Amino acid sequence: MQQDSEGPNLERALGVLRRRSLLIVLCLVAAAGVSYGLSKQQTKKYTATASLVFNNNQTNQQAAGLQAVTINNQVAQQNTNVKLVELGNMAAKTAAKLGTGLTEGKVRENVSVSAQGESNIVDVSATADSPALAAGIANTYTTIFVNEQQNANHAYYASALALVNKQLTTLPAKERVSPAGIALASRAQSLGVLAELRSGNVQVAQAATVPTSPSSPKVARNTVLGAVLGLLVGLGLALLLERLDRRIREPKDLESIYGLPLLGVVPESAALSRSSRRGGDSQGILPSGEAEAFHLIRAHLRYFNVDRDLRTLLVASAAPGDGKTTVARHLAAAAGTLGSRVLLVECDLRRPTVAQQLDLPTGPGLSDVLIGAVAMSEAVQSIDLDAPSDVVAKRRILNVLVAGATLPPNPAELIESHAMEAVLQQAKATYDLVVIDTPPLTAVSDAFPLLRKVDGVIIVGRVGRNRRDIAERLHETLTGAGAPLLGVVANGVKGSGQGSYAYAYDYAPVNPKARPPSAPSSPSANGGPSSDVPAGRT
Repeated sequence: MQQDSEGPNLERALGVLRRRSLLIVLCLVAAAGVSYGLSKQQTKKYTATASLVFNNNQTNQQAAGLQAVTINNQVAQQNTNVKLVELGNMAAKTAAKLGTGLTEGKVRENVSVSAQGESNIVDVSATADSPALAAGIANTYTTIFVNEQQNANHAYYASALALVNKQLTTLPAKERVSPAGIALASRAQSLGVLAELRSGNVQVAQAATVPTSPSSPKVARNTVLGAVLGLLVGLGLALLLERLDRRIREPKDLESIYGLPLLGVVPESAALSRSSRRGGDSQGILPSGEAEAFHLIRAHLRYFNVDRDLRTLLVASAAPGDGKTTVARHLAAAAGTLGSRVLLVECDLRRPTVAQQLDLPTGPGLSDVLIGAVAMSEAVQSIDLDAPSDVVAKRRILNVLVAGATLPPNPAELIESHAMEAVLQQAKATYDLVVIDTPPLTAVSDAFPLLRKVDGVIIVGRVGRNRRDIAERLHETLTGAGAPLLGVVANGVKGSGQGSYAYAYDYAPVNPKARPPSAPSSPSANGGPSSDVPAGRT
């Protein structure tokens, strides 16, 4: 179960990355470019480092007559050494010695002192605009510090020597040759040597060298960090926009919102777009890929509803532009190609488009039938579903009842009338399948009276355009009305977004008697029965 939940989550995340990839890449490139540009504009800084080593010379302490002190805490000793280097007026003396416009504040700001690992070595690093100046500051600072430490030690040993010599002069001649006197004289000799050597407990371990490359700005590092920051910002914006975007993005979203099976996926296609325009394709002839999508929808209707007699299908959508008319038209043509007697009824009496798409006369139509101006048999028109080059014993046609030339002022009342019920009953008795195209359900309420008068309702949703909140409201309305919902059709799915649906297209069972989608077929012109498909099946 956990793997099943992780799969959709991963697929959804990849879908977000795919849809928002341009935004993410733009954020990454912009942040990296800004970081690179700012880094290149910054003044180059060079850092040079000199090292000092501290020696805890217990021999010198004993020679001075002091108790040798041993510090076992290495961290405390390191902190003491660092503080010794930082104390005093080293910055002022360094600035005074080097000159070149340096001040005590600049030296103090650009010099850092740190311990080197767990050792007695202390690093003094200096940063400046010039590599030679950086090395000069580091070397001067450490040299002054070592000299001052040596001077302090010399003064210390000289003071100790003076004190011992004073003690020797006060000793009687007899005591000078005693063991105590001899020890005191030996100490005076050692102190004299130490004072002359000017030794100390610190010395320069390594002088600073002139750096060959700047320490800042680090253009490559800053660019990479900028790119990482831009990537994080891009991902954050993508997730935020995805959360704020209420559009339906995937066919599976339609399934989850309506709680219905996915009957099929209609790809985004130039051929379908042309067929929806006037005279674009009056016969409904489509390339094999697009035509197979509608054959698959028809097949799914059969297999999902084996025990139901589907004679009247209502094709609806939530909003205008979802492609319900295109789906209704080509679904009817797909059933007609297999020999079924099919009638396509246009119940959109406000903005009809079927006559334009099929290049048919606009009247007489359904509105004329409903007011009793003509009989339904006189208003029904037929189009040939066979390609012109096909030679068949019995041609396949699609019967169409368009809305009519004159649009009524009261379409909702006409659709809800007893005359409309009579039309449906007559169509159901005459044809194997009646496909009804309706106006958008959330735009007008004309089609709601038909929801309980048909055998099944198919919902068409346009992926990337439909809003989730509108689809959710429509689902609540249809459920409350008790509409016989069959499934959903995802329209406008781009090729890269079809994903796992491609398998269904490749391996969906196809009726061996079905003609290629480029040569659909239907009942005879007079609506005679067909032996290819049993009545009542779609």
